[in-house]
Amino acid sequence: MHTLIEHARAFPAKIVDQQERFARLADGQQPQVLFISCSDSRVIPSMFTGARPGDLFELRTEGNIVPPYRAQAVCGVAGSLEFAVQSLHVPDIVVCGHSHCGAVEGLIRPQHVQTMPLVRRWLSRAGRRPKAGEPWQTQGLGQDPTEATQQHVLTQLDHLRSYPFIARRLSSGRLRLHGWYYTVETGQVLFAVSGTRVFKPL
Repeated sequence: MHTLIEHARAFPAKIVDQQERFARLADGQQPQVLFISCSDSRVIPSMFTGARPGDLFELRTEGNIVPPYRAQAVCGVAGSLEFAVQSLHVPDIVVCGHSHCGAVEGLIRPQHVQTMPLVRRWLSRAGRRPKAGEPWQTQGLGQDPTEATQQHVLTQLDHLRSYPFIARRLSSGRLRLHGWYYTVETGQVLFAVSGTRVFKPL
């Protein structure tokens, strides 16, 4: 913690020659993308995208999970989606999973989160949207962590499409969805090829 505090103290002096650019940020934001990623400390979107302040509207959740749309839900994720799309008019949304994801591990092997009831409840929102009366589905990912995480990303994209305000913008061509997979150990980013379930290097 001490190192982080020291960096925060020194930060104003480090950007003194960029004051004009930072001052413009106070006038408002026009992010290029809503970037949905995991809370994992090893995943730093601005590092591997080269994003600068104002470029990314970040939404970080355990396992980059986007619960399916529920009209009456009180949900911070849903609220952030609505604000990014309706108020900021982001043209793109990225859902970015990553290697060695503890949340996906919990989906594959539920016994690993058996002692964490809050985590288990959150992970129950990771699966496909159930029909009326059906339980939430989190199975069917297989046992390979890479493939499981990539399929999990595609499911979250499906969940995004369940939000009416997102569906409307997709149908009018004002919004694009992207699935990414970040490899922690190499820094490589893969993307989901449109219309397939295949991921390839960017």
